[in-house]
Amino acid sequence: MSNDKLSRIAAKGIDLAKSLNSGQVFHWTQHGAGFVGAIDQKPCYLEQSGTQLLVSNDLISEARRYLALDHGIDEIHRTFPDDPTLNAAVFYAAGIRILRQPIWECLATFLTSALKQVAHIRGISLLIRERYGRRLEVAGTSVFSYPSPEVLAGLTLDDLRACRLGFRAANVLAAARMVASGEIDLDALAKLPSDEIRAALRGFPGVGDKIASCVLLFAFGRLEVMPIDVWIARVLKERYLPEKAKVRPTDLADFCRQYFGPYAGYAQQYLFHHWRLTYRNEKMKT
Repeated sequence: MSNDKLSRIAAKGIDLAKSLNSGQVFHWTQHGAGFVGAIDQKPCYLEQSGTQLLVSNDLISEARRYLALDHGIDEIHRTFPDDPTLNAAVFYAAGIRILRQPIWECLATFLTSALKQVAHIRGISLLIRERYGRRLEVAGTSVFSYPSPEVLAGLTLDDLRACRLGFRAANVLAAARMVASGEIDLDALAKLPSDEIRAALRGFPGVGDKIASCVLLFAFGRLEVMPIDVWIARVLKERYLPEKAKVRPTDLADFCRQYFGPYAGYAQQYLFHHWRLTYRNEKMKT
């Protein structure tokens, strides 16, 4: 770490590394004892020191909000059903917070995620940032902000395909142009009920229920929303609904709403993190 000025903030109950590497966000990079990245358009250094975090001096309030340090984790856990699958995931993923991401950055990033694994999404995100974002300096190194919709709207499909987006390039470009033109005001959506936000998000090409749910959870902070991706569908079918030969996506969504409670988004993140990192090992034991 360089001589950048740092502040200490109380951060009991958060595991910084798990939170930044749990498949919610894809650009934070290990740097010395901490991580470098950007909170919206501002460069930031974060480092865990026991129950405190070291944070770039001018980003104290932004870091608290971004890392959701105000979430009452004990209260959230008390709302969960008592079952061995979820209990194991909560234990394994202890310390993860649902981050509060900038809306456009979250939407655009998850538009690049279709049919991609976390490592691939990260590679695409970093490449888009490096080519079209703003270069920022922190802790003696460079990081890049996520490019604004106005910047991406001025690109061509070939520009975005060169960032390894493939068929996703058309969706990202269309979304950028819709936001840049004012056709959809993302900030204004925050005032609406979750179902209305979901409907508006589905107006973007390439946004189905899964991506809309990710944006609702990770950008709009709707903690009751539970995105259902391949990993969550797998754990639901194997552990919660094994007696059903055929399970439709609507069945999974209905079950999640009824079973996991008002903080289903946290249950999802714990289950996702646990199963993504342990599933193959567990299968090898059986």
